[in-house]
Formats: sequence, structure tokens, C-alpha cells
Amino acid sequence: MVFPIADDNSDRRIFPIVSVALIAANIFVFVVLQQMGANNAVTLAYCQVPAEILSGRDVVTEPSVREISVQGQTMSLEVPGLEPTPIPVWLTLLTAIFMHGSIMHLAGNMWFLWIFGDNVEDDMGHVKYLLFYLATGVLASLAFVALNSSGEASLTPCLGASGAISGVLGGYLVLHPARRVSVMMLRMIIDVPGYVAVGIWFLFQVVSGLFDQSGAGGGGVAYSAHVAGFIAGMLLAKPMASGDVRGEADDLMILRRPRNRG
Repeated sequence: MVFPIADDNSDRRIFPIVSVALIAANIFVFVVLQQMGANNAVTLAYCQVPAEILSGRDVVTEPSVREISVQGQTMSLEVPGLEPTPIPVWLTLLTAIFMHGSIMHLAGNMWFLWIFGDNVEDDMGHVKYLLFYLATGVLASLAFVALNSSGEASLTPCLGASGAISGVLGGYLVLHPARRVSVMMLRMIIDVPGYVAVGIWFLFQVVSGLFDQSGAGGGGVAYSAHVAGFIAGMLLAKPMASGDVRGEADDLMILRRPRNRG
């Protein structure tokens, strides 16, 4: 994998206060409210559940034990039940994108937001960037709902900022495809264009999603939400960017009509 460690911020005009606030909010929710992931009462009350979004009704389930196959061996896995949701269930489309399943889940998401979010915030301004972040997160969550709308999959909880951050990456690709990004690859640090650093990440999400048969993703990763958030970010980036940024952004692709040689 290609792991980003920095990018060119020499032309940044504003301090990324929204990105910093989002990082602080995500850390606060995980450490204080979720108690480092140990508080299932909060996590399973405010996470997003497809069956709840589709029906508009809160769903409460009992803890269960599932049999899963790992490397040819059958193992028993304790699955906690869904907790009562004290807010309208559709609001979990927002609350879920501020919660995480583990410290590594949180750290990875916040690192990507720190690297790429400031540039997109600089392009859009604080208010539009916040709306962009929330919109791509919600659209990613809705894609997960659509692809897990029936059967046992509809009771699969989904949480994490990955969909929204995928949107930030999609926006970064559209607005800064040629910006230099320092990445760690094969134990070396090299500088690559933004379309390489972000493009390889997106390709990994697509391939992983195609090979994933669980809907929720292998290892609990909702690849469908990542891909949907990324595409939403690509589509919304230029309309929500300031006029001068739209004019200066390198074209990711140029479509031309074929010439008639007759």
C-alpha cells in the first residue's frame, strides 16, 4: 500500500479550523463517550443500522453467538445486541460518522483527514467544507444502507468517518491531481502526484469491495461506503469550491467529441 505522510501546503491561505475541529470531535466521541470503544451502550445506540433507516423505526436486538469460519476452522463469536436509539433513527446517519470501532480505525481516518482535509477546506472555505464533509459522509452511509437493505445484513451496524474522509479524498483528486504528496512505499519515502497517492487508495477500495462478499466488508470494512463517499466527493468538489480554485484546478480528464474524418 501507499501510505501518505505529507503534502504540499505552501499555498494554503486559511488555517484549517474545521478539519482540526472534526479531528477533535472524533477523538472526543471515541475516548469520552465510547470510552475507547468499550461502551457498547453508546456505540450500538448511535451507530447507523440499515433496517432502522429504511423503516424509520428503532430496532433493538438481543446479544447472540454466531459461528464463523476462519482459515478453515469454525469459531464462536459473541455479537452484542443493538441498543435503543434515543434520537430519531435517521439522525444516526450523522452521529455514526463521528464514532469508530477501534483506536486504529480512528487513527487511520484522522491521519488522512489531517493530510488532505486542510487543502480541500482551503479551496471551499470553512462553512462549505463542513457541509461537503457531512454531505459525503451521509451519501456514503446511504449507499451502505442501499446495499444492505434485506436479510441479516440489514441489521449490520455501520460507523466511522471513512465515508466522509473518502469524500475529502475524492475532492482532493479533482481539485489537486498534480499536487505533490509524500508517501511511504516499499519502506521508501517518495513524492508522487496526488492522482497517484489517492488513485491507488481508491483502486484498493474498489478491488476489495469486488472481492468482498459480506456487504459490510471483510474485517468489518464497508468498502461500498468508501467508494460511494469518494465518488460523491469527486462530483461535489468543483461546484462547492470557490470560483478562483475551480479556474485554477488541473483538469482530471478532458472529454472531446471525435472528429469526423469523412
